[in-house]
Amino acid sequence: MVEKELTRAEEQIMHVLWGLEKGFVKDVLDRLPEPKPAYNTVSTIIRILEQKGFVGHTAYGKSHQYHPLITKEQYRTFATEKLMEGYFGNSVGSLFSFFMKKKKVELNEADDILKMIEQMKKE
Repeated sequence: MVEKELTRAEEQIMHVLWGLEKGFVKDVLDRLPEPKPAYNTVSTIIRILEQKGFVGHTAYGKSHQYHPLITKEQYRTFATEKLMEGYFGNSVGSLFSFFMKKKKVELNEADDILKMIEQMKKE
C-alpha cells in the first residue's frame, strides 16, 4: 500500500521505471527528456525511491537493476484520493465542476461521463 507522496523528480523516475518494468540507472537516464540530469542525480533519486519502498533492486556485482515495487495504478489511486480529499472535499461533483469551469472537459468526454452515470444507475 502506498503511504508516501512522490516529489516531481521521483514521479518522473517512477514513470520511466513503470514503462521499463526493470532497468539500470543508465536505462532510466536514456529515457529521460533533455536536458538530462546527471547520472549521479538519477542514481540518488532511485536510492531514495528504494528507501521509501517504491523501488527494489537485483544486484549484479556492483551494478543494480531496479524495478518498481508498486504499480502505477496503486500510486494513481493514492494520488487521486489525496487530491480528492485535500482539494475537493471527497466530492466527485466538485472535481467535475472544477474541470468544467476550467474548460478541461471536452464535449465527447462529457458524453462518455453521462453514459457511465447511466450505466451506474442501471446497476
